[in-house]
Amino acid sequence: MNTGMNRRSLLRLAGLGGLSLAIGPGFGRSALAQAPVEEMVIDLASEPDTLDPALTYTIDGWSVVHSVYDSLYQYGPDGALEPLLAAAVPTPVDPQTYEIKLRSGIAFHNGEAFDAKAVSAAVAHILDEKTGSQIAGQFAVITEVKEIDPLTVHLVLSQPAPWLPAQIAAWLTPLPPQYAASNDFAAKPIGTGPYKFVEWTSGDHLALEVNADYFAGSPKGQPVAQRVTYRFVGDASTRVADLLAGTAQLIRGVPVDQVKSVEGGGAKVNPVAVSGSAWVRIATDTAPFSDVRVRQALNFAVDVEGVRDALLGGYGQRLPNFFAPGGLGFDASLRPYSYDPAKAKALLADAGVAGGFETTLDYSSGERADVVEAIAGQLGEVGIKVKTQAQEDAVFNAGWKDPKAAPLRYATWRPLFDPYTLLSLVISNQGYLSRYDSPTVQPLFDSFATETDVAKRTEVAKQLGKALFDDPAAIYLTDLTSIYGVAADVTAWTPRPDDYIIATARG
Repeated sequence: MNTGMNRRSLLRLAGLGGLSLAIGPGFGRSALAQAPVEEMVIDLASEPDTLDPALTYTIDGWSVVHSVYDSLYQYGPDGALEPLLAAAVPTPVDPQTYEIKLRSGIAFHNGEAFDAKAVSAAVAHILDEKTGSQIAGQFAVITEVKEIDPLTVHLVLSQPAPWLPAQIAAWLTPLPPQYAASNDFAAKPIGTGPYKFVEWTSGDHLALEVNADYFAGSPKGQPVAQRVTYRFVGDASTRVADLLAGTAQLIRGVPVDQVKSVEGGGAKVNPVAVSGSAWVRIATDTAPFSDVRVRQALNFAVDVEGVRDALLGGYGQRLPNFFAPGGLGFDASLRPYSYDPAKAKALLADAGVAGGFETTLDYSSGERADVVEAIAGQLGEVGIKVKTQAQEDAVFNAGWKDPKAAPLRYATWRPLFDPYTLLSLVISNQGYLSRYDSPTVQPLFDSFATETDVAKRTEVAKQLGKALFDDPAAIYLTDLTSIYGVAADVTAWTPRPDDYIIATARG
C-alpha cells in the first residue's frame, strides 16, 4: 500500500540531506591499469531467472549473460553501433537483406568455432515456439538466414526493418550449435565472452572465470579479474554494507542517502548516465484509463522534479515521453508535462471522475519502492487512491498483458538508443506486452518501423514522440542515472551506457 508521501513531505525530505553529487565522466573509456585481479565480487540487486539469452529480461540478468556471451554488435559510449563478433556494422544488400561479416579466429569456451552456423542457431532458438521468448516477435521479420560462407551471413527479411540491428545488439548472442543441441545451455552457458561459466548456486551467487583467450581489441573491453562472483543482494543497505566491509568490490544501486557513508568509508561512488527512462505504464483497455483526459491528468498530478530531488539525488530530467536524451526520437524542444494538480483535477472532472477512483500499481521488487510510493501518494492528492504491489521479477514480467493485472505499472527501460524494442512490445497494439491502443500513435509507429531513410525515420520518431505526449501511454518520469559503489582498489572497470555490469575495461 502507498505511504501517502506527498509534495510537502518530498520537499521536506529533500531539504534534509543536502546531497549534491556531480556526474563524473559517465561511460568514458578507462585504461587497463593493471593485470586482472584475482577476484571481483559484484552485488546485484536481483538474481537472473535463467541464463538463456532469449529468456533474459532484466538488467542484472543481462549483466551475467553478456559476460558469458558476446552479441554481434553493441552500443558504444557515444551511442553508436559497434561491431563485436561481427567484423563490421551490418550492410544492407537491399531493403530486405542485411549482410553480416563475422570476425575470424573466434572460438566458443568449449573450443567450437564461431561461424555462420552459430548465428543461424541463435536465430532459430529465438524463433522456436518451444523457447517461448517474449522477444520472438522482434525477430519474426527474419524469414531466412543464409550462410553465404563460414564468415558471411545474410539475414533475409519479410519487410524493411531498420530497427533490427538494435535488436541484434541486445538479444542475438550466437550459440555453439553442437553444444546447444544436446546440453542445457540455460543452466550451463557456453559463449565467446570475456568470462566462462563456473557454477550457479540459486539464491546466493553465480561464479565465472576469465576467458584467457578473449580476443584483443574487443569493444567490450578486456577482463579485469581472474574470477567474478555475482551475488544476489536485494536490499540496497546490505549491498552498501558489503562494499564497506570489503566483501564486495562493486555494487549496483547506492541509495542517495548513503552516498556520504560510502565515500566516508573509503569507497567510491560512480554516477553514470544511462540510455533509458522511467515511467508508469497506463493501460487503455480498462476504464477510466481509456479516456485520454484521465491519462493526461495522471501526468499533471505527479511532481516528477520533487520526486527526483528528494529521492534520486537530483539526477535525471523530466521527460515528455519515453525517449531518452541522446537516443533516436528525443526532441529537446518538446516540453514535458508540468506539475499542476489543479489541472489534473479539472481533467478528471471533465472525464466524469471528479470524485476520484481506486486503482492498483504493480512494480518489480528490484525497483525503487520509495519512488513508487511517492508517485502513489501524489496521485492520492488528486483523488486517485492507489494500492501498490511489489512483485518478483518473474511474476512482474509475466503480467504485462494480463487484463486482470494492475492498470498501472512502474518500469525502467534501457537501453533506448533506438526505442523500437520498447515501442513494439509495450506501445504497438500488437505488442507482446501491450495494453495500449491509439489511432494516432499506431500509424506513426508503423511508419517508424519500416522507414529506412535515416533522416526521415528520425523525423517520424519525433512525430511519434509528440503523439505519445498528446495521447499518453504512461506517466512519463525521467531519464536514468545508475549509481554504482566501487571499492577504492578497483582501478580498472568501465561502466556501460546500457547499464550491464560486466567486469571489463575498455582500453
